[in-house]
Amino acid sequence: MGFHYSLQSHINEEDQQYTLILWRKIHLLSGIKKLAGQTVWYGIPNIFSRFLGYGLQLLAFRWFDAVTTSDLTQVYAIIPFLNILFTYGLETSYFRYAQITDRQKLYNTLGVSMIVSTTLFTVILLALQGPVTSFLELRDHPEYVTWMIWILFFDTLIVMPKAKLRLEERPRKYAFVNIASSIIQILFVVFFLVYARNGYATDKTSFPGAIYDPDTGVGYFILANLAASALTLFLLWKEFMAMRFVFDKKLWKDIMYYSYPLIIVGFGGMINEMMSRVIYKKVIPGDSIEESRQLGIFGANYKLAVLITIFIQIFKMAAEPFFFNQSNREDARKVYARVMKFFVIVCCFMFLVITLFLNVWKVLIASKRPEYAEGLHVVPILAMGAVFLGIYYNLAIWYKLTNKNMFGAYITLAGAAITIILNIWWIPIFGYTGSAWATLICYAFMMGVNYYQGQKHYPIPYAKKKLIAYISIATLLYVVHETIAGYLVPGSSSHNMVYYGTSFLFLALFGLLILKVERKELERLPYIGRFLSGTKVA
Repeated sequence: MGFHYSLQSHINEEDQQYTLILWRKIHLLSGIKKLAGQTVWYGIPNIFSRFLGYGLQLLAFRWFDAVTTSDLTQVYAIIPFLNILFTYGLETSYFRYAQITDRQKLYNTLGVSMIVSTTLFTVILLALQGPVTSFLELRDHPEYVTWMIWILFFDTLIVMPKAKLRLEERPRKYAFVNIASSIIQILFVVFFLVYARNGYATDKTSFPGAIYDPDTGVGYFILANLAASALTLFLLWKEFMAMRFVFDKKLWKDIMYYSYPLIIVGFGGMINEMMSRVIYKKVIPGDSIEESRQLGIFGANYKLAVLITIFIQIFKMAAEPFFFNQSNREDARKVYARVMKFFVIVCCFMFLVITLFLNVWKVLIASKRPEYAEGLHVVPILAMGAVFLGIYYNLAIWYKLTNKNMFGAYITLAGAAITIILNIWWIPIFGYTGSAWATLICYAFMMGVNYYQGQKHYPIPYAKKKLIAYISIATLLYVVHETIAGYLVPGSSSHNMVYYGTSFLFLALFGLLILKVERKELERLPYIGRFLSGTKVA
């Protein structure tokens, strides 16, 4: 009897342990599935809207030369800097404090803070419009700066309503707002730069001709952005009006203590990403026309690497609230490790799609204006830099969860120092090629330091060897592909066949490698697992 009881007790304990392990695995998979689902909802509409915007930028490259598009590059290099100032880390703070305080009180306090500060910053910028215009070297088009300031005004007011949608896991409305905004922007550009422009060329007194101003030029892209930003606030009016003018001073002070390092992180990040284009004209030797031409070429090719950055931004939209929501669970660190692995795999695929098919991207940006093709060689450098940046963002969860945001500030400031020094040193010598390498080195440094500090303060079991191997193999495939392409004669009958044949072959080989190594993991994922069940990989 005693033996039977002891055996039964042992069996029950084993059953309980097995059940607990099984439950943890199911929970881990459900967490990944939830993140994947939300990334799809955030991702597809954002990819759609981003590619619509990307198409607009390609039209700019087709319609205007590199000297003219340099003005657009300047405006959109400074906007992210000012966005950091206008939002001062409140979005991340909202996700963090929503776990530990009343959400409506939090929303009210942060909303009031942002409305007041946005109004104040807008008034200050309008008063300083002259110096800002001179700094950006846009003296011929001061109206671009005015429109830029109002874009910042509307974009900041929609930050909290959009964050509310993300926190409440309402990606469908988030998707609708983004797509509607993009469509409005496209319609605006098409109306003025196609319909009205053609009307002006045919008959200046006609309706479309009379409203078109040829001096505005690429400024219509900025005006379109302004119209879309204003419309987005209208579409989010319900969420905006859910805000009450109630302000909790003590809560706000606590949040500011948490947020101010994020402002430094944000500014440092923008220095790393945008500083090269902001200071380019100021450090490169030569005449102003050549400076503008090179900046326009650099800006056009930078857009190709942005394809990876778009994925990173979409991932962050779903991942940041997801990571905070997972933080109190026992298996949170395992979830973070798995998310990182799949994130790196996707980034490697994107790197290969961009770099193995550079000739396709060449057609997109340089078919009408060949001068843009001069900068294609920097795209792989910038693309790998974007991969490192994405990994850095994933690693950054440790200091946000442990309230050690100053570590993030220190890392980003060090990266910013590297960016500034290398750009000032290398741009006069190597032009935008030096700037591209400065970007890669900066992000590699930030990624490495962030990993080292994170493992000291908040260890996460990342599959480090696998991740390094995947990135190295993707890079090696690109190098081999370029070596093969170097022996081909451009324009020969065999060129395209060999070039694109090896492109597809190397992409397929990388896919087979991932399938073989990660098969068990992939089979447990939703949707993908259905296609893999019953198949074998040699």
